[in-house]
Amino acid sequence: MTSQAKPEVFRAALVQMCSGRSPSKNISAASELIREAAAGGAAYVLTPEVTNVMEIRRETLFKAAEPESENRALADLQELADGLSIWLHIGSLAIRHTRDKLVNRSYLLAPSGRIAAYYDKIHMFDVSLANGEVYSESRNYAAGNRAVVAETPWGGLGLTICYDLRFPYLFRALALAGAKMIAIPAAFTRPTGEAHWHVLLRARAIETQCYIFAAAQGGDHEHGRKTYGHSLIVSPWGEILAEAGIEPGLIAADIDLARVNEIRAHVPSLRANEGFTLITETVADADGAKE
Repeated sequence: MTSQAKPEVFRAALVQMCSGRSPSKNISAASELIREAAAGGAAYVLTPEVTNVMEIRRETLFKAAEPESENRALADLQELADGLSIWLHIGSLAIRHTRDKLVNRSYLLAPSGRIAAYYDKIHMFDVSLANGEVYSESRNYAAGNRAVVAETPWGGLGLTICYDLRFPYLFRALALAGAKMIAIPAAFTRPTGEAHWHVLLRARAIETQCYIFAAAQGGDHEHGRKTYGHSLIVSPWGEILAEAGIEPGLIAADIDLARVNEIRAHVPSLRANEGFTLITETVADADGAKE
């Protein structure tokens, strides 16, 4: 019996949203775009971070975030993946974890609708921006503690979420563990997006020599915050293959994983020896005084 080679070329689509406070409305909006993506030939579709709800007020957020076993948004999207026979990657859902904590959880759904893999966001977005906006994700969410590379028909898919983008060691670990594609569903703020979104995504693609799928939230949300949008598909050479604007919508590109192997053969940076010793020394200035 001969083994069948993995298909290397497939169509990937990214859904851009402007999620509000109503999970049912958000899932309805996402489902419409997912169906459109499947009709356009996409075999893999990714939605943004917090697809089901975006809310600042803790009490309202916790009411909207159902446990996984009772989560209507998850159940609806599982049924949709099954009906469309696609790999549906829910960028993340706010999921009730304990009485006082949620998890920001990404789900990769197989074409049967089963959960093929899941990932809980590791790095919590606890920052104060120059424009006065303050974010304290760890107040509501428990951080994950496991990196995940999921097996797909085309190859390894690394799972990350939003703020993880700023931690390159996670991305290198995913690439070394077999990822040829990395998903970064996000809800980047407008100020940080304008400054860093494109350069960080292209850097992670170049460093890992992986395709990057970054589905984003974009627009002015009901809770008053503004997100950057500009969902991107980036090649392992750092080229932008598809880009959205700010409004909800859809982007897609044909993904050829043979390109990953070609680039890694030409620039073997993932095979580089990392066995070095860090040495720090004091240095003398022009007068011989040490700093």
